[in-house]
Amino acid sequence: MRNCIPKFRTALLAVSGGLVPLAPVAAQAYVGPGAGLTAIGTMIALIAALLLAVVGFVWYPIKRLMRSRKAPNDPAARTTGPRQ
Repeated sequence: MRNCIPKFRTALLAVSGGLVPLAPVAAQAYVGPGAGLTAIGTMIALIAALLLAVVGFVWYPIKRLMRSRKAPNDPAARTTGPRQ
């Protein structure tokens, strides 16, 4: 059992050492101002869309529930008779 661990370590070291040349290196690329501003604008729009989706699915039903609870107790909401 003790002889198995050093052999495994040696094999793992050899395999990982052989895979190092296959690893990608960092790309030396330039992002111009047009592409950069487009990417920033896209991210802002995506975040805004997600926030508005949360507001639409969470806030408006809560708001309607609060309004429906408030309406019977509101004297202005009560009707005393038909208007003429």
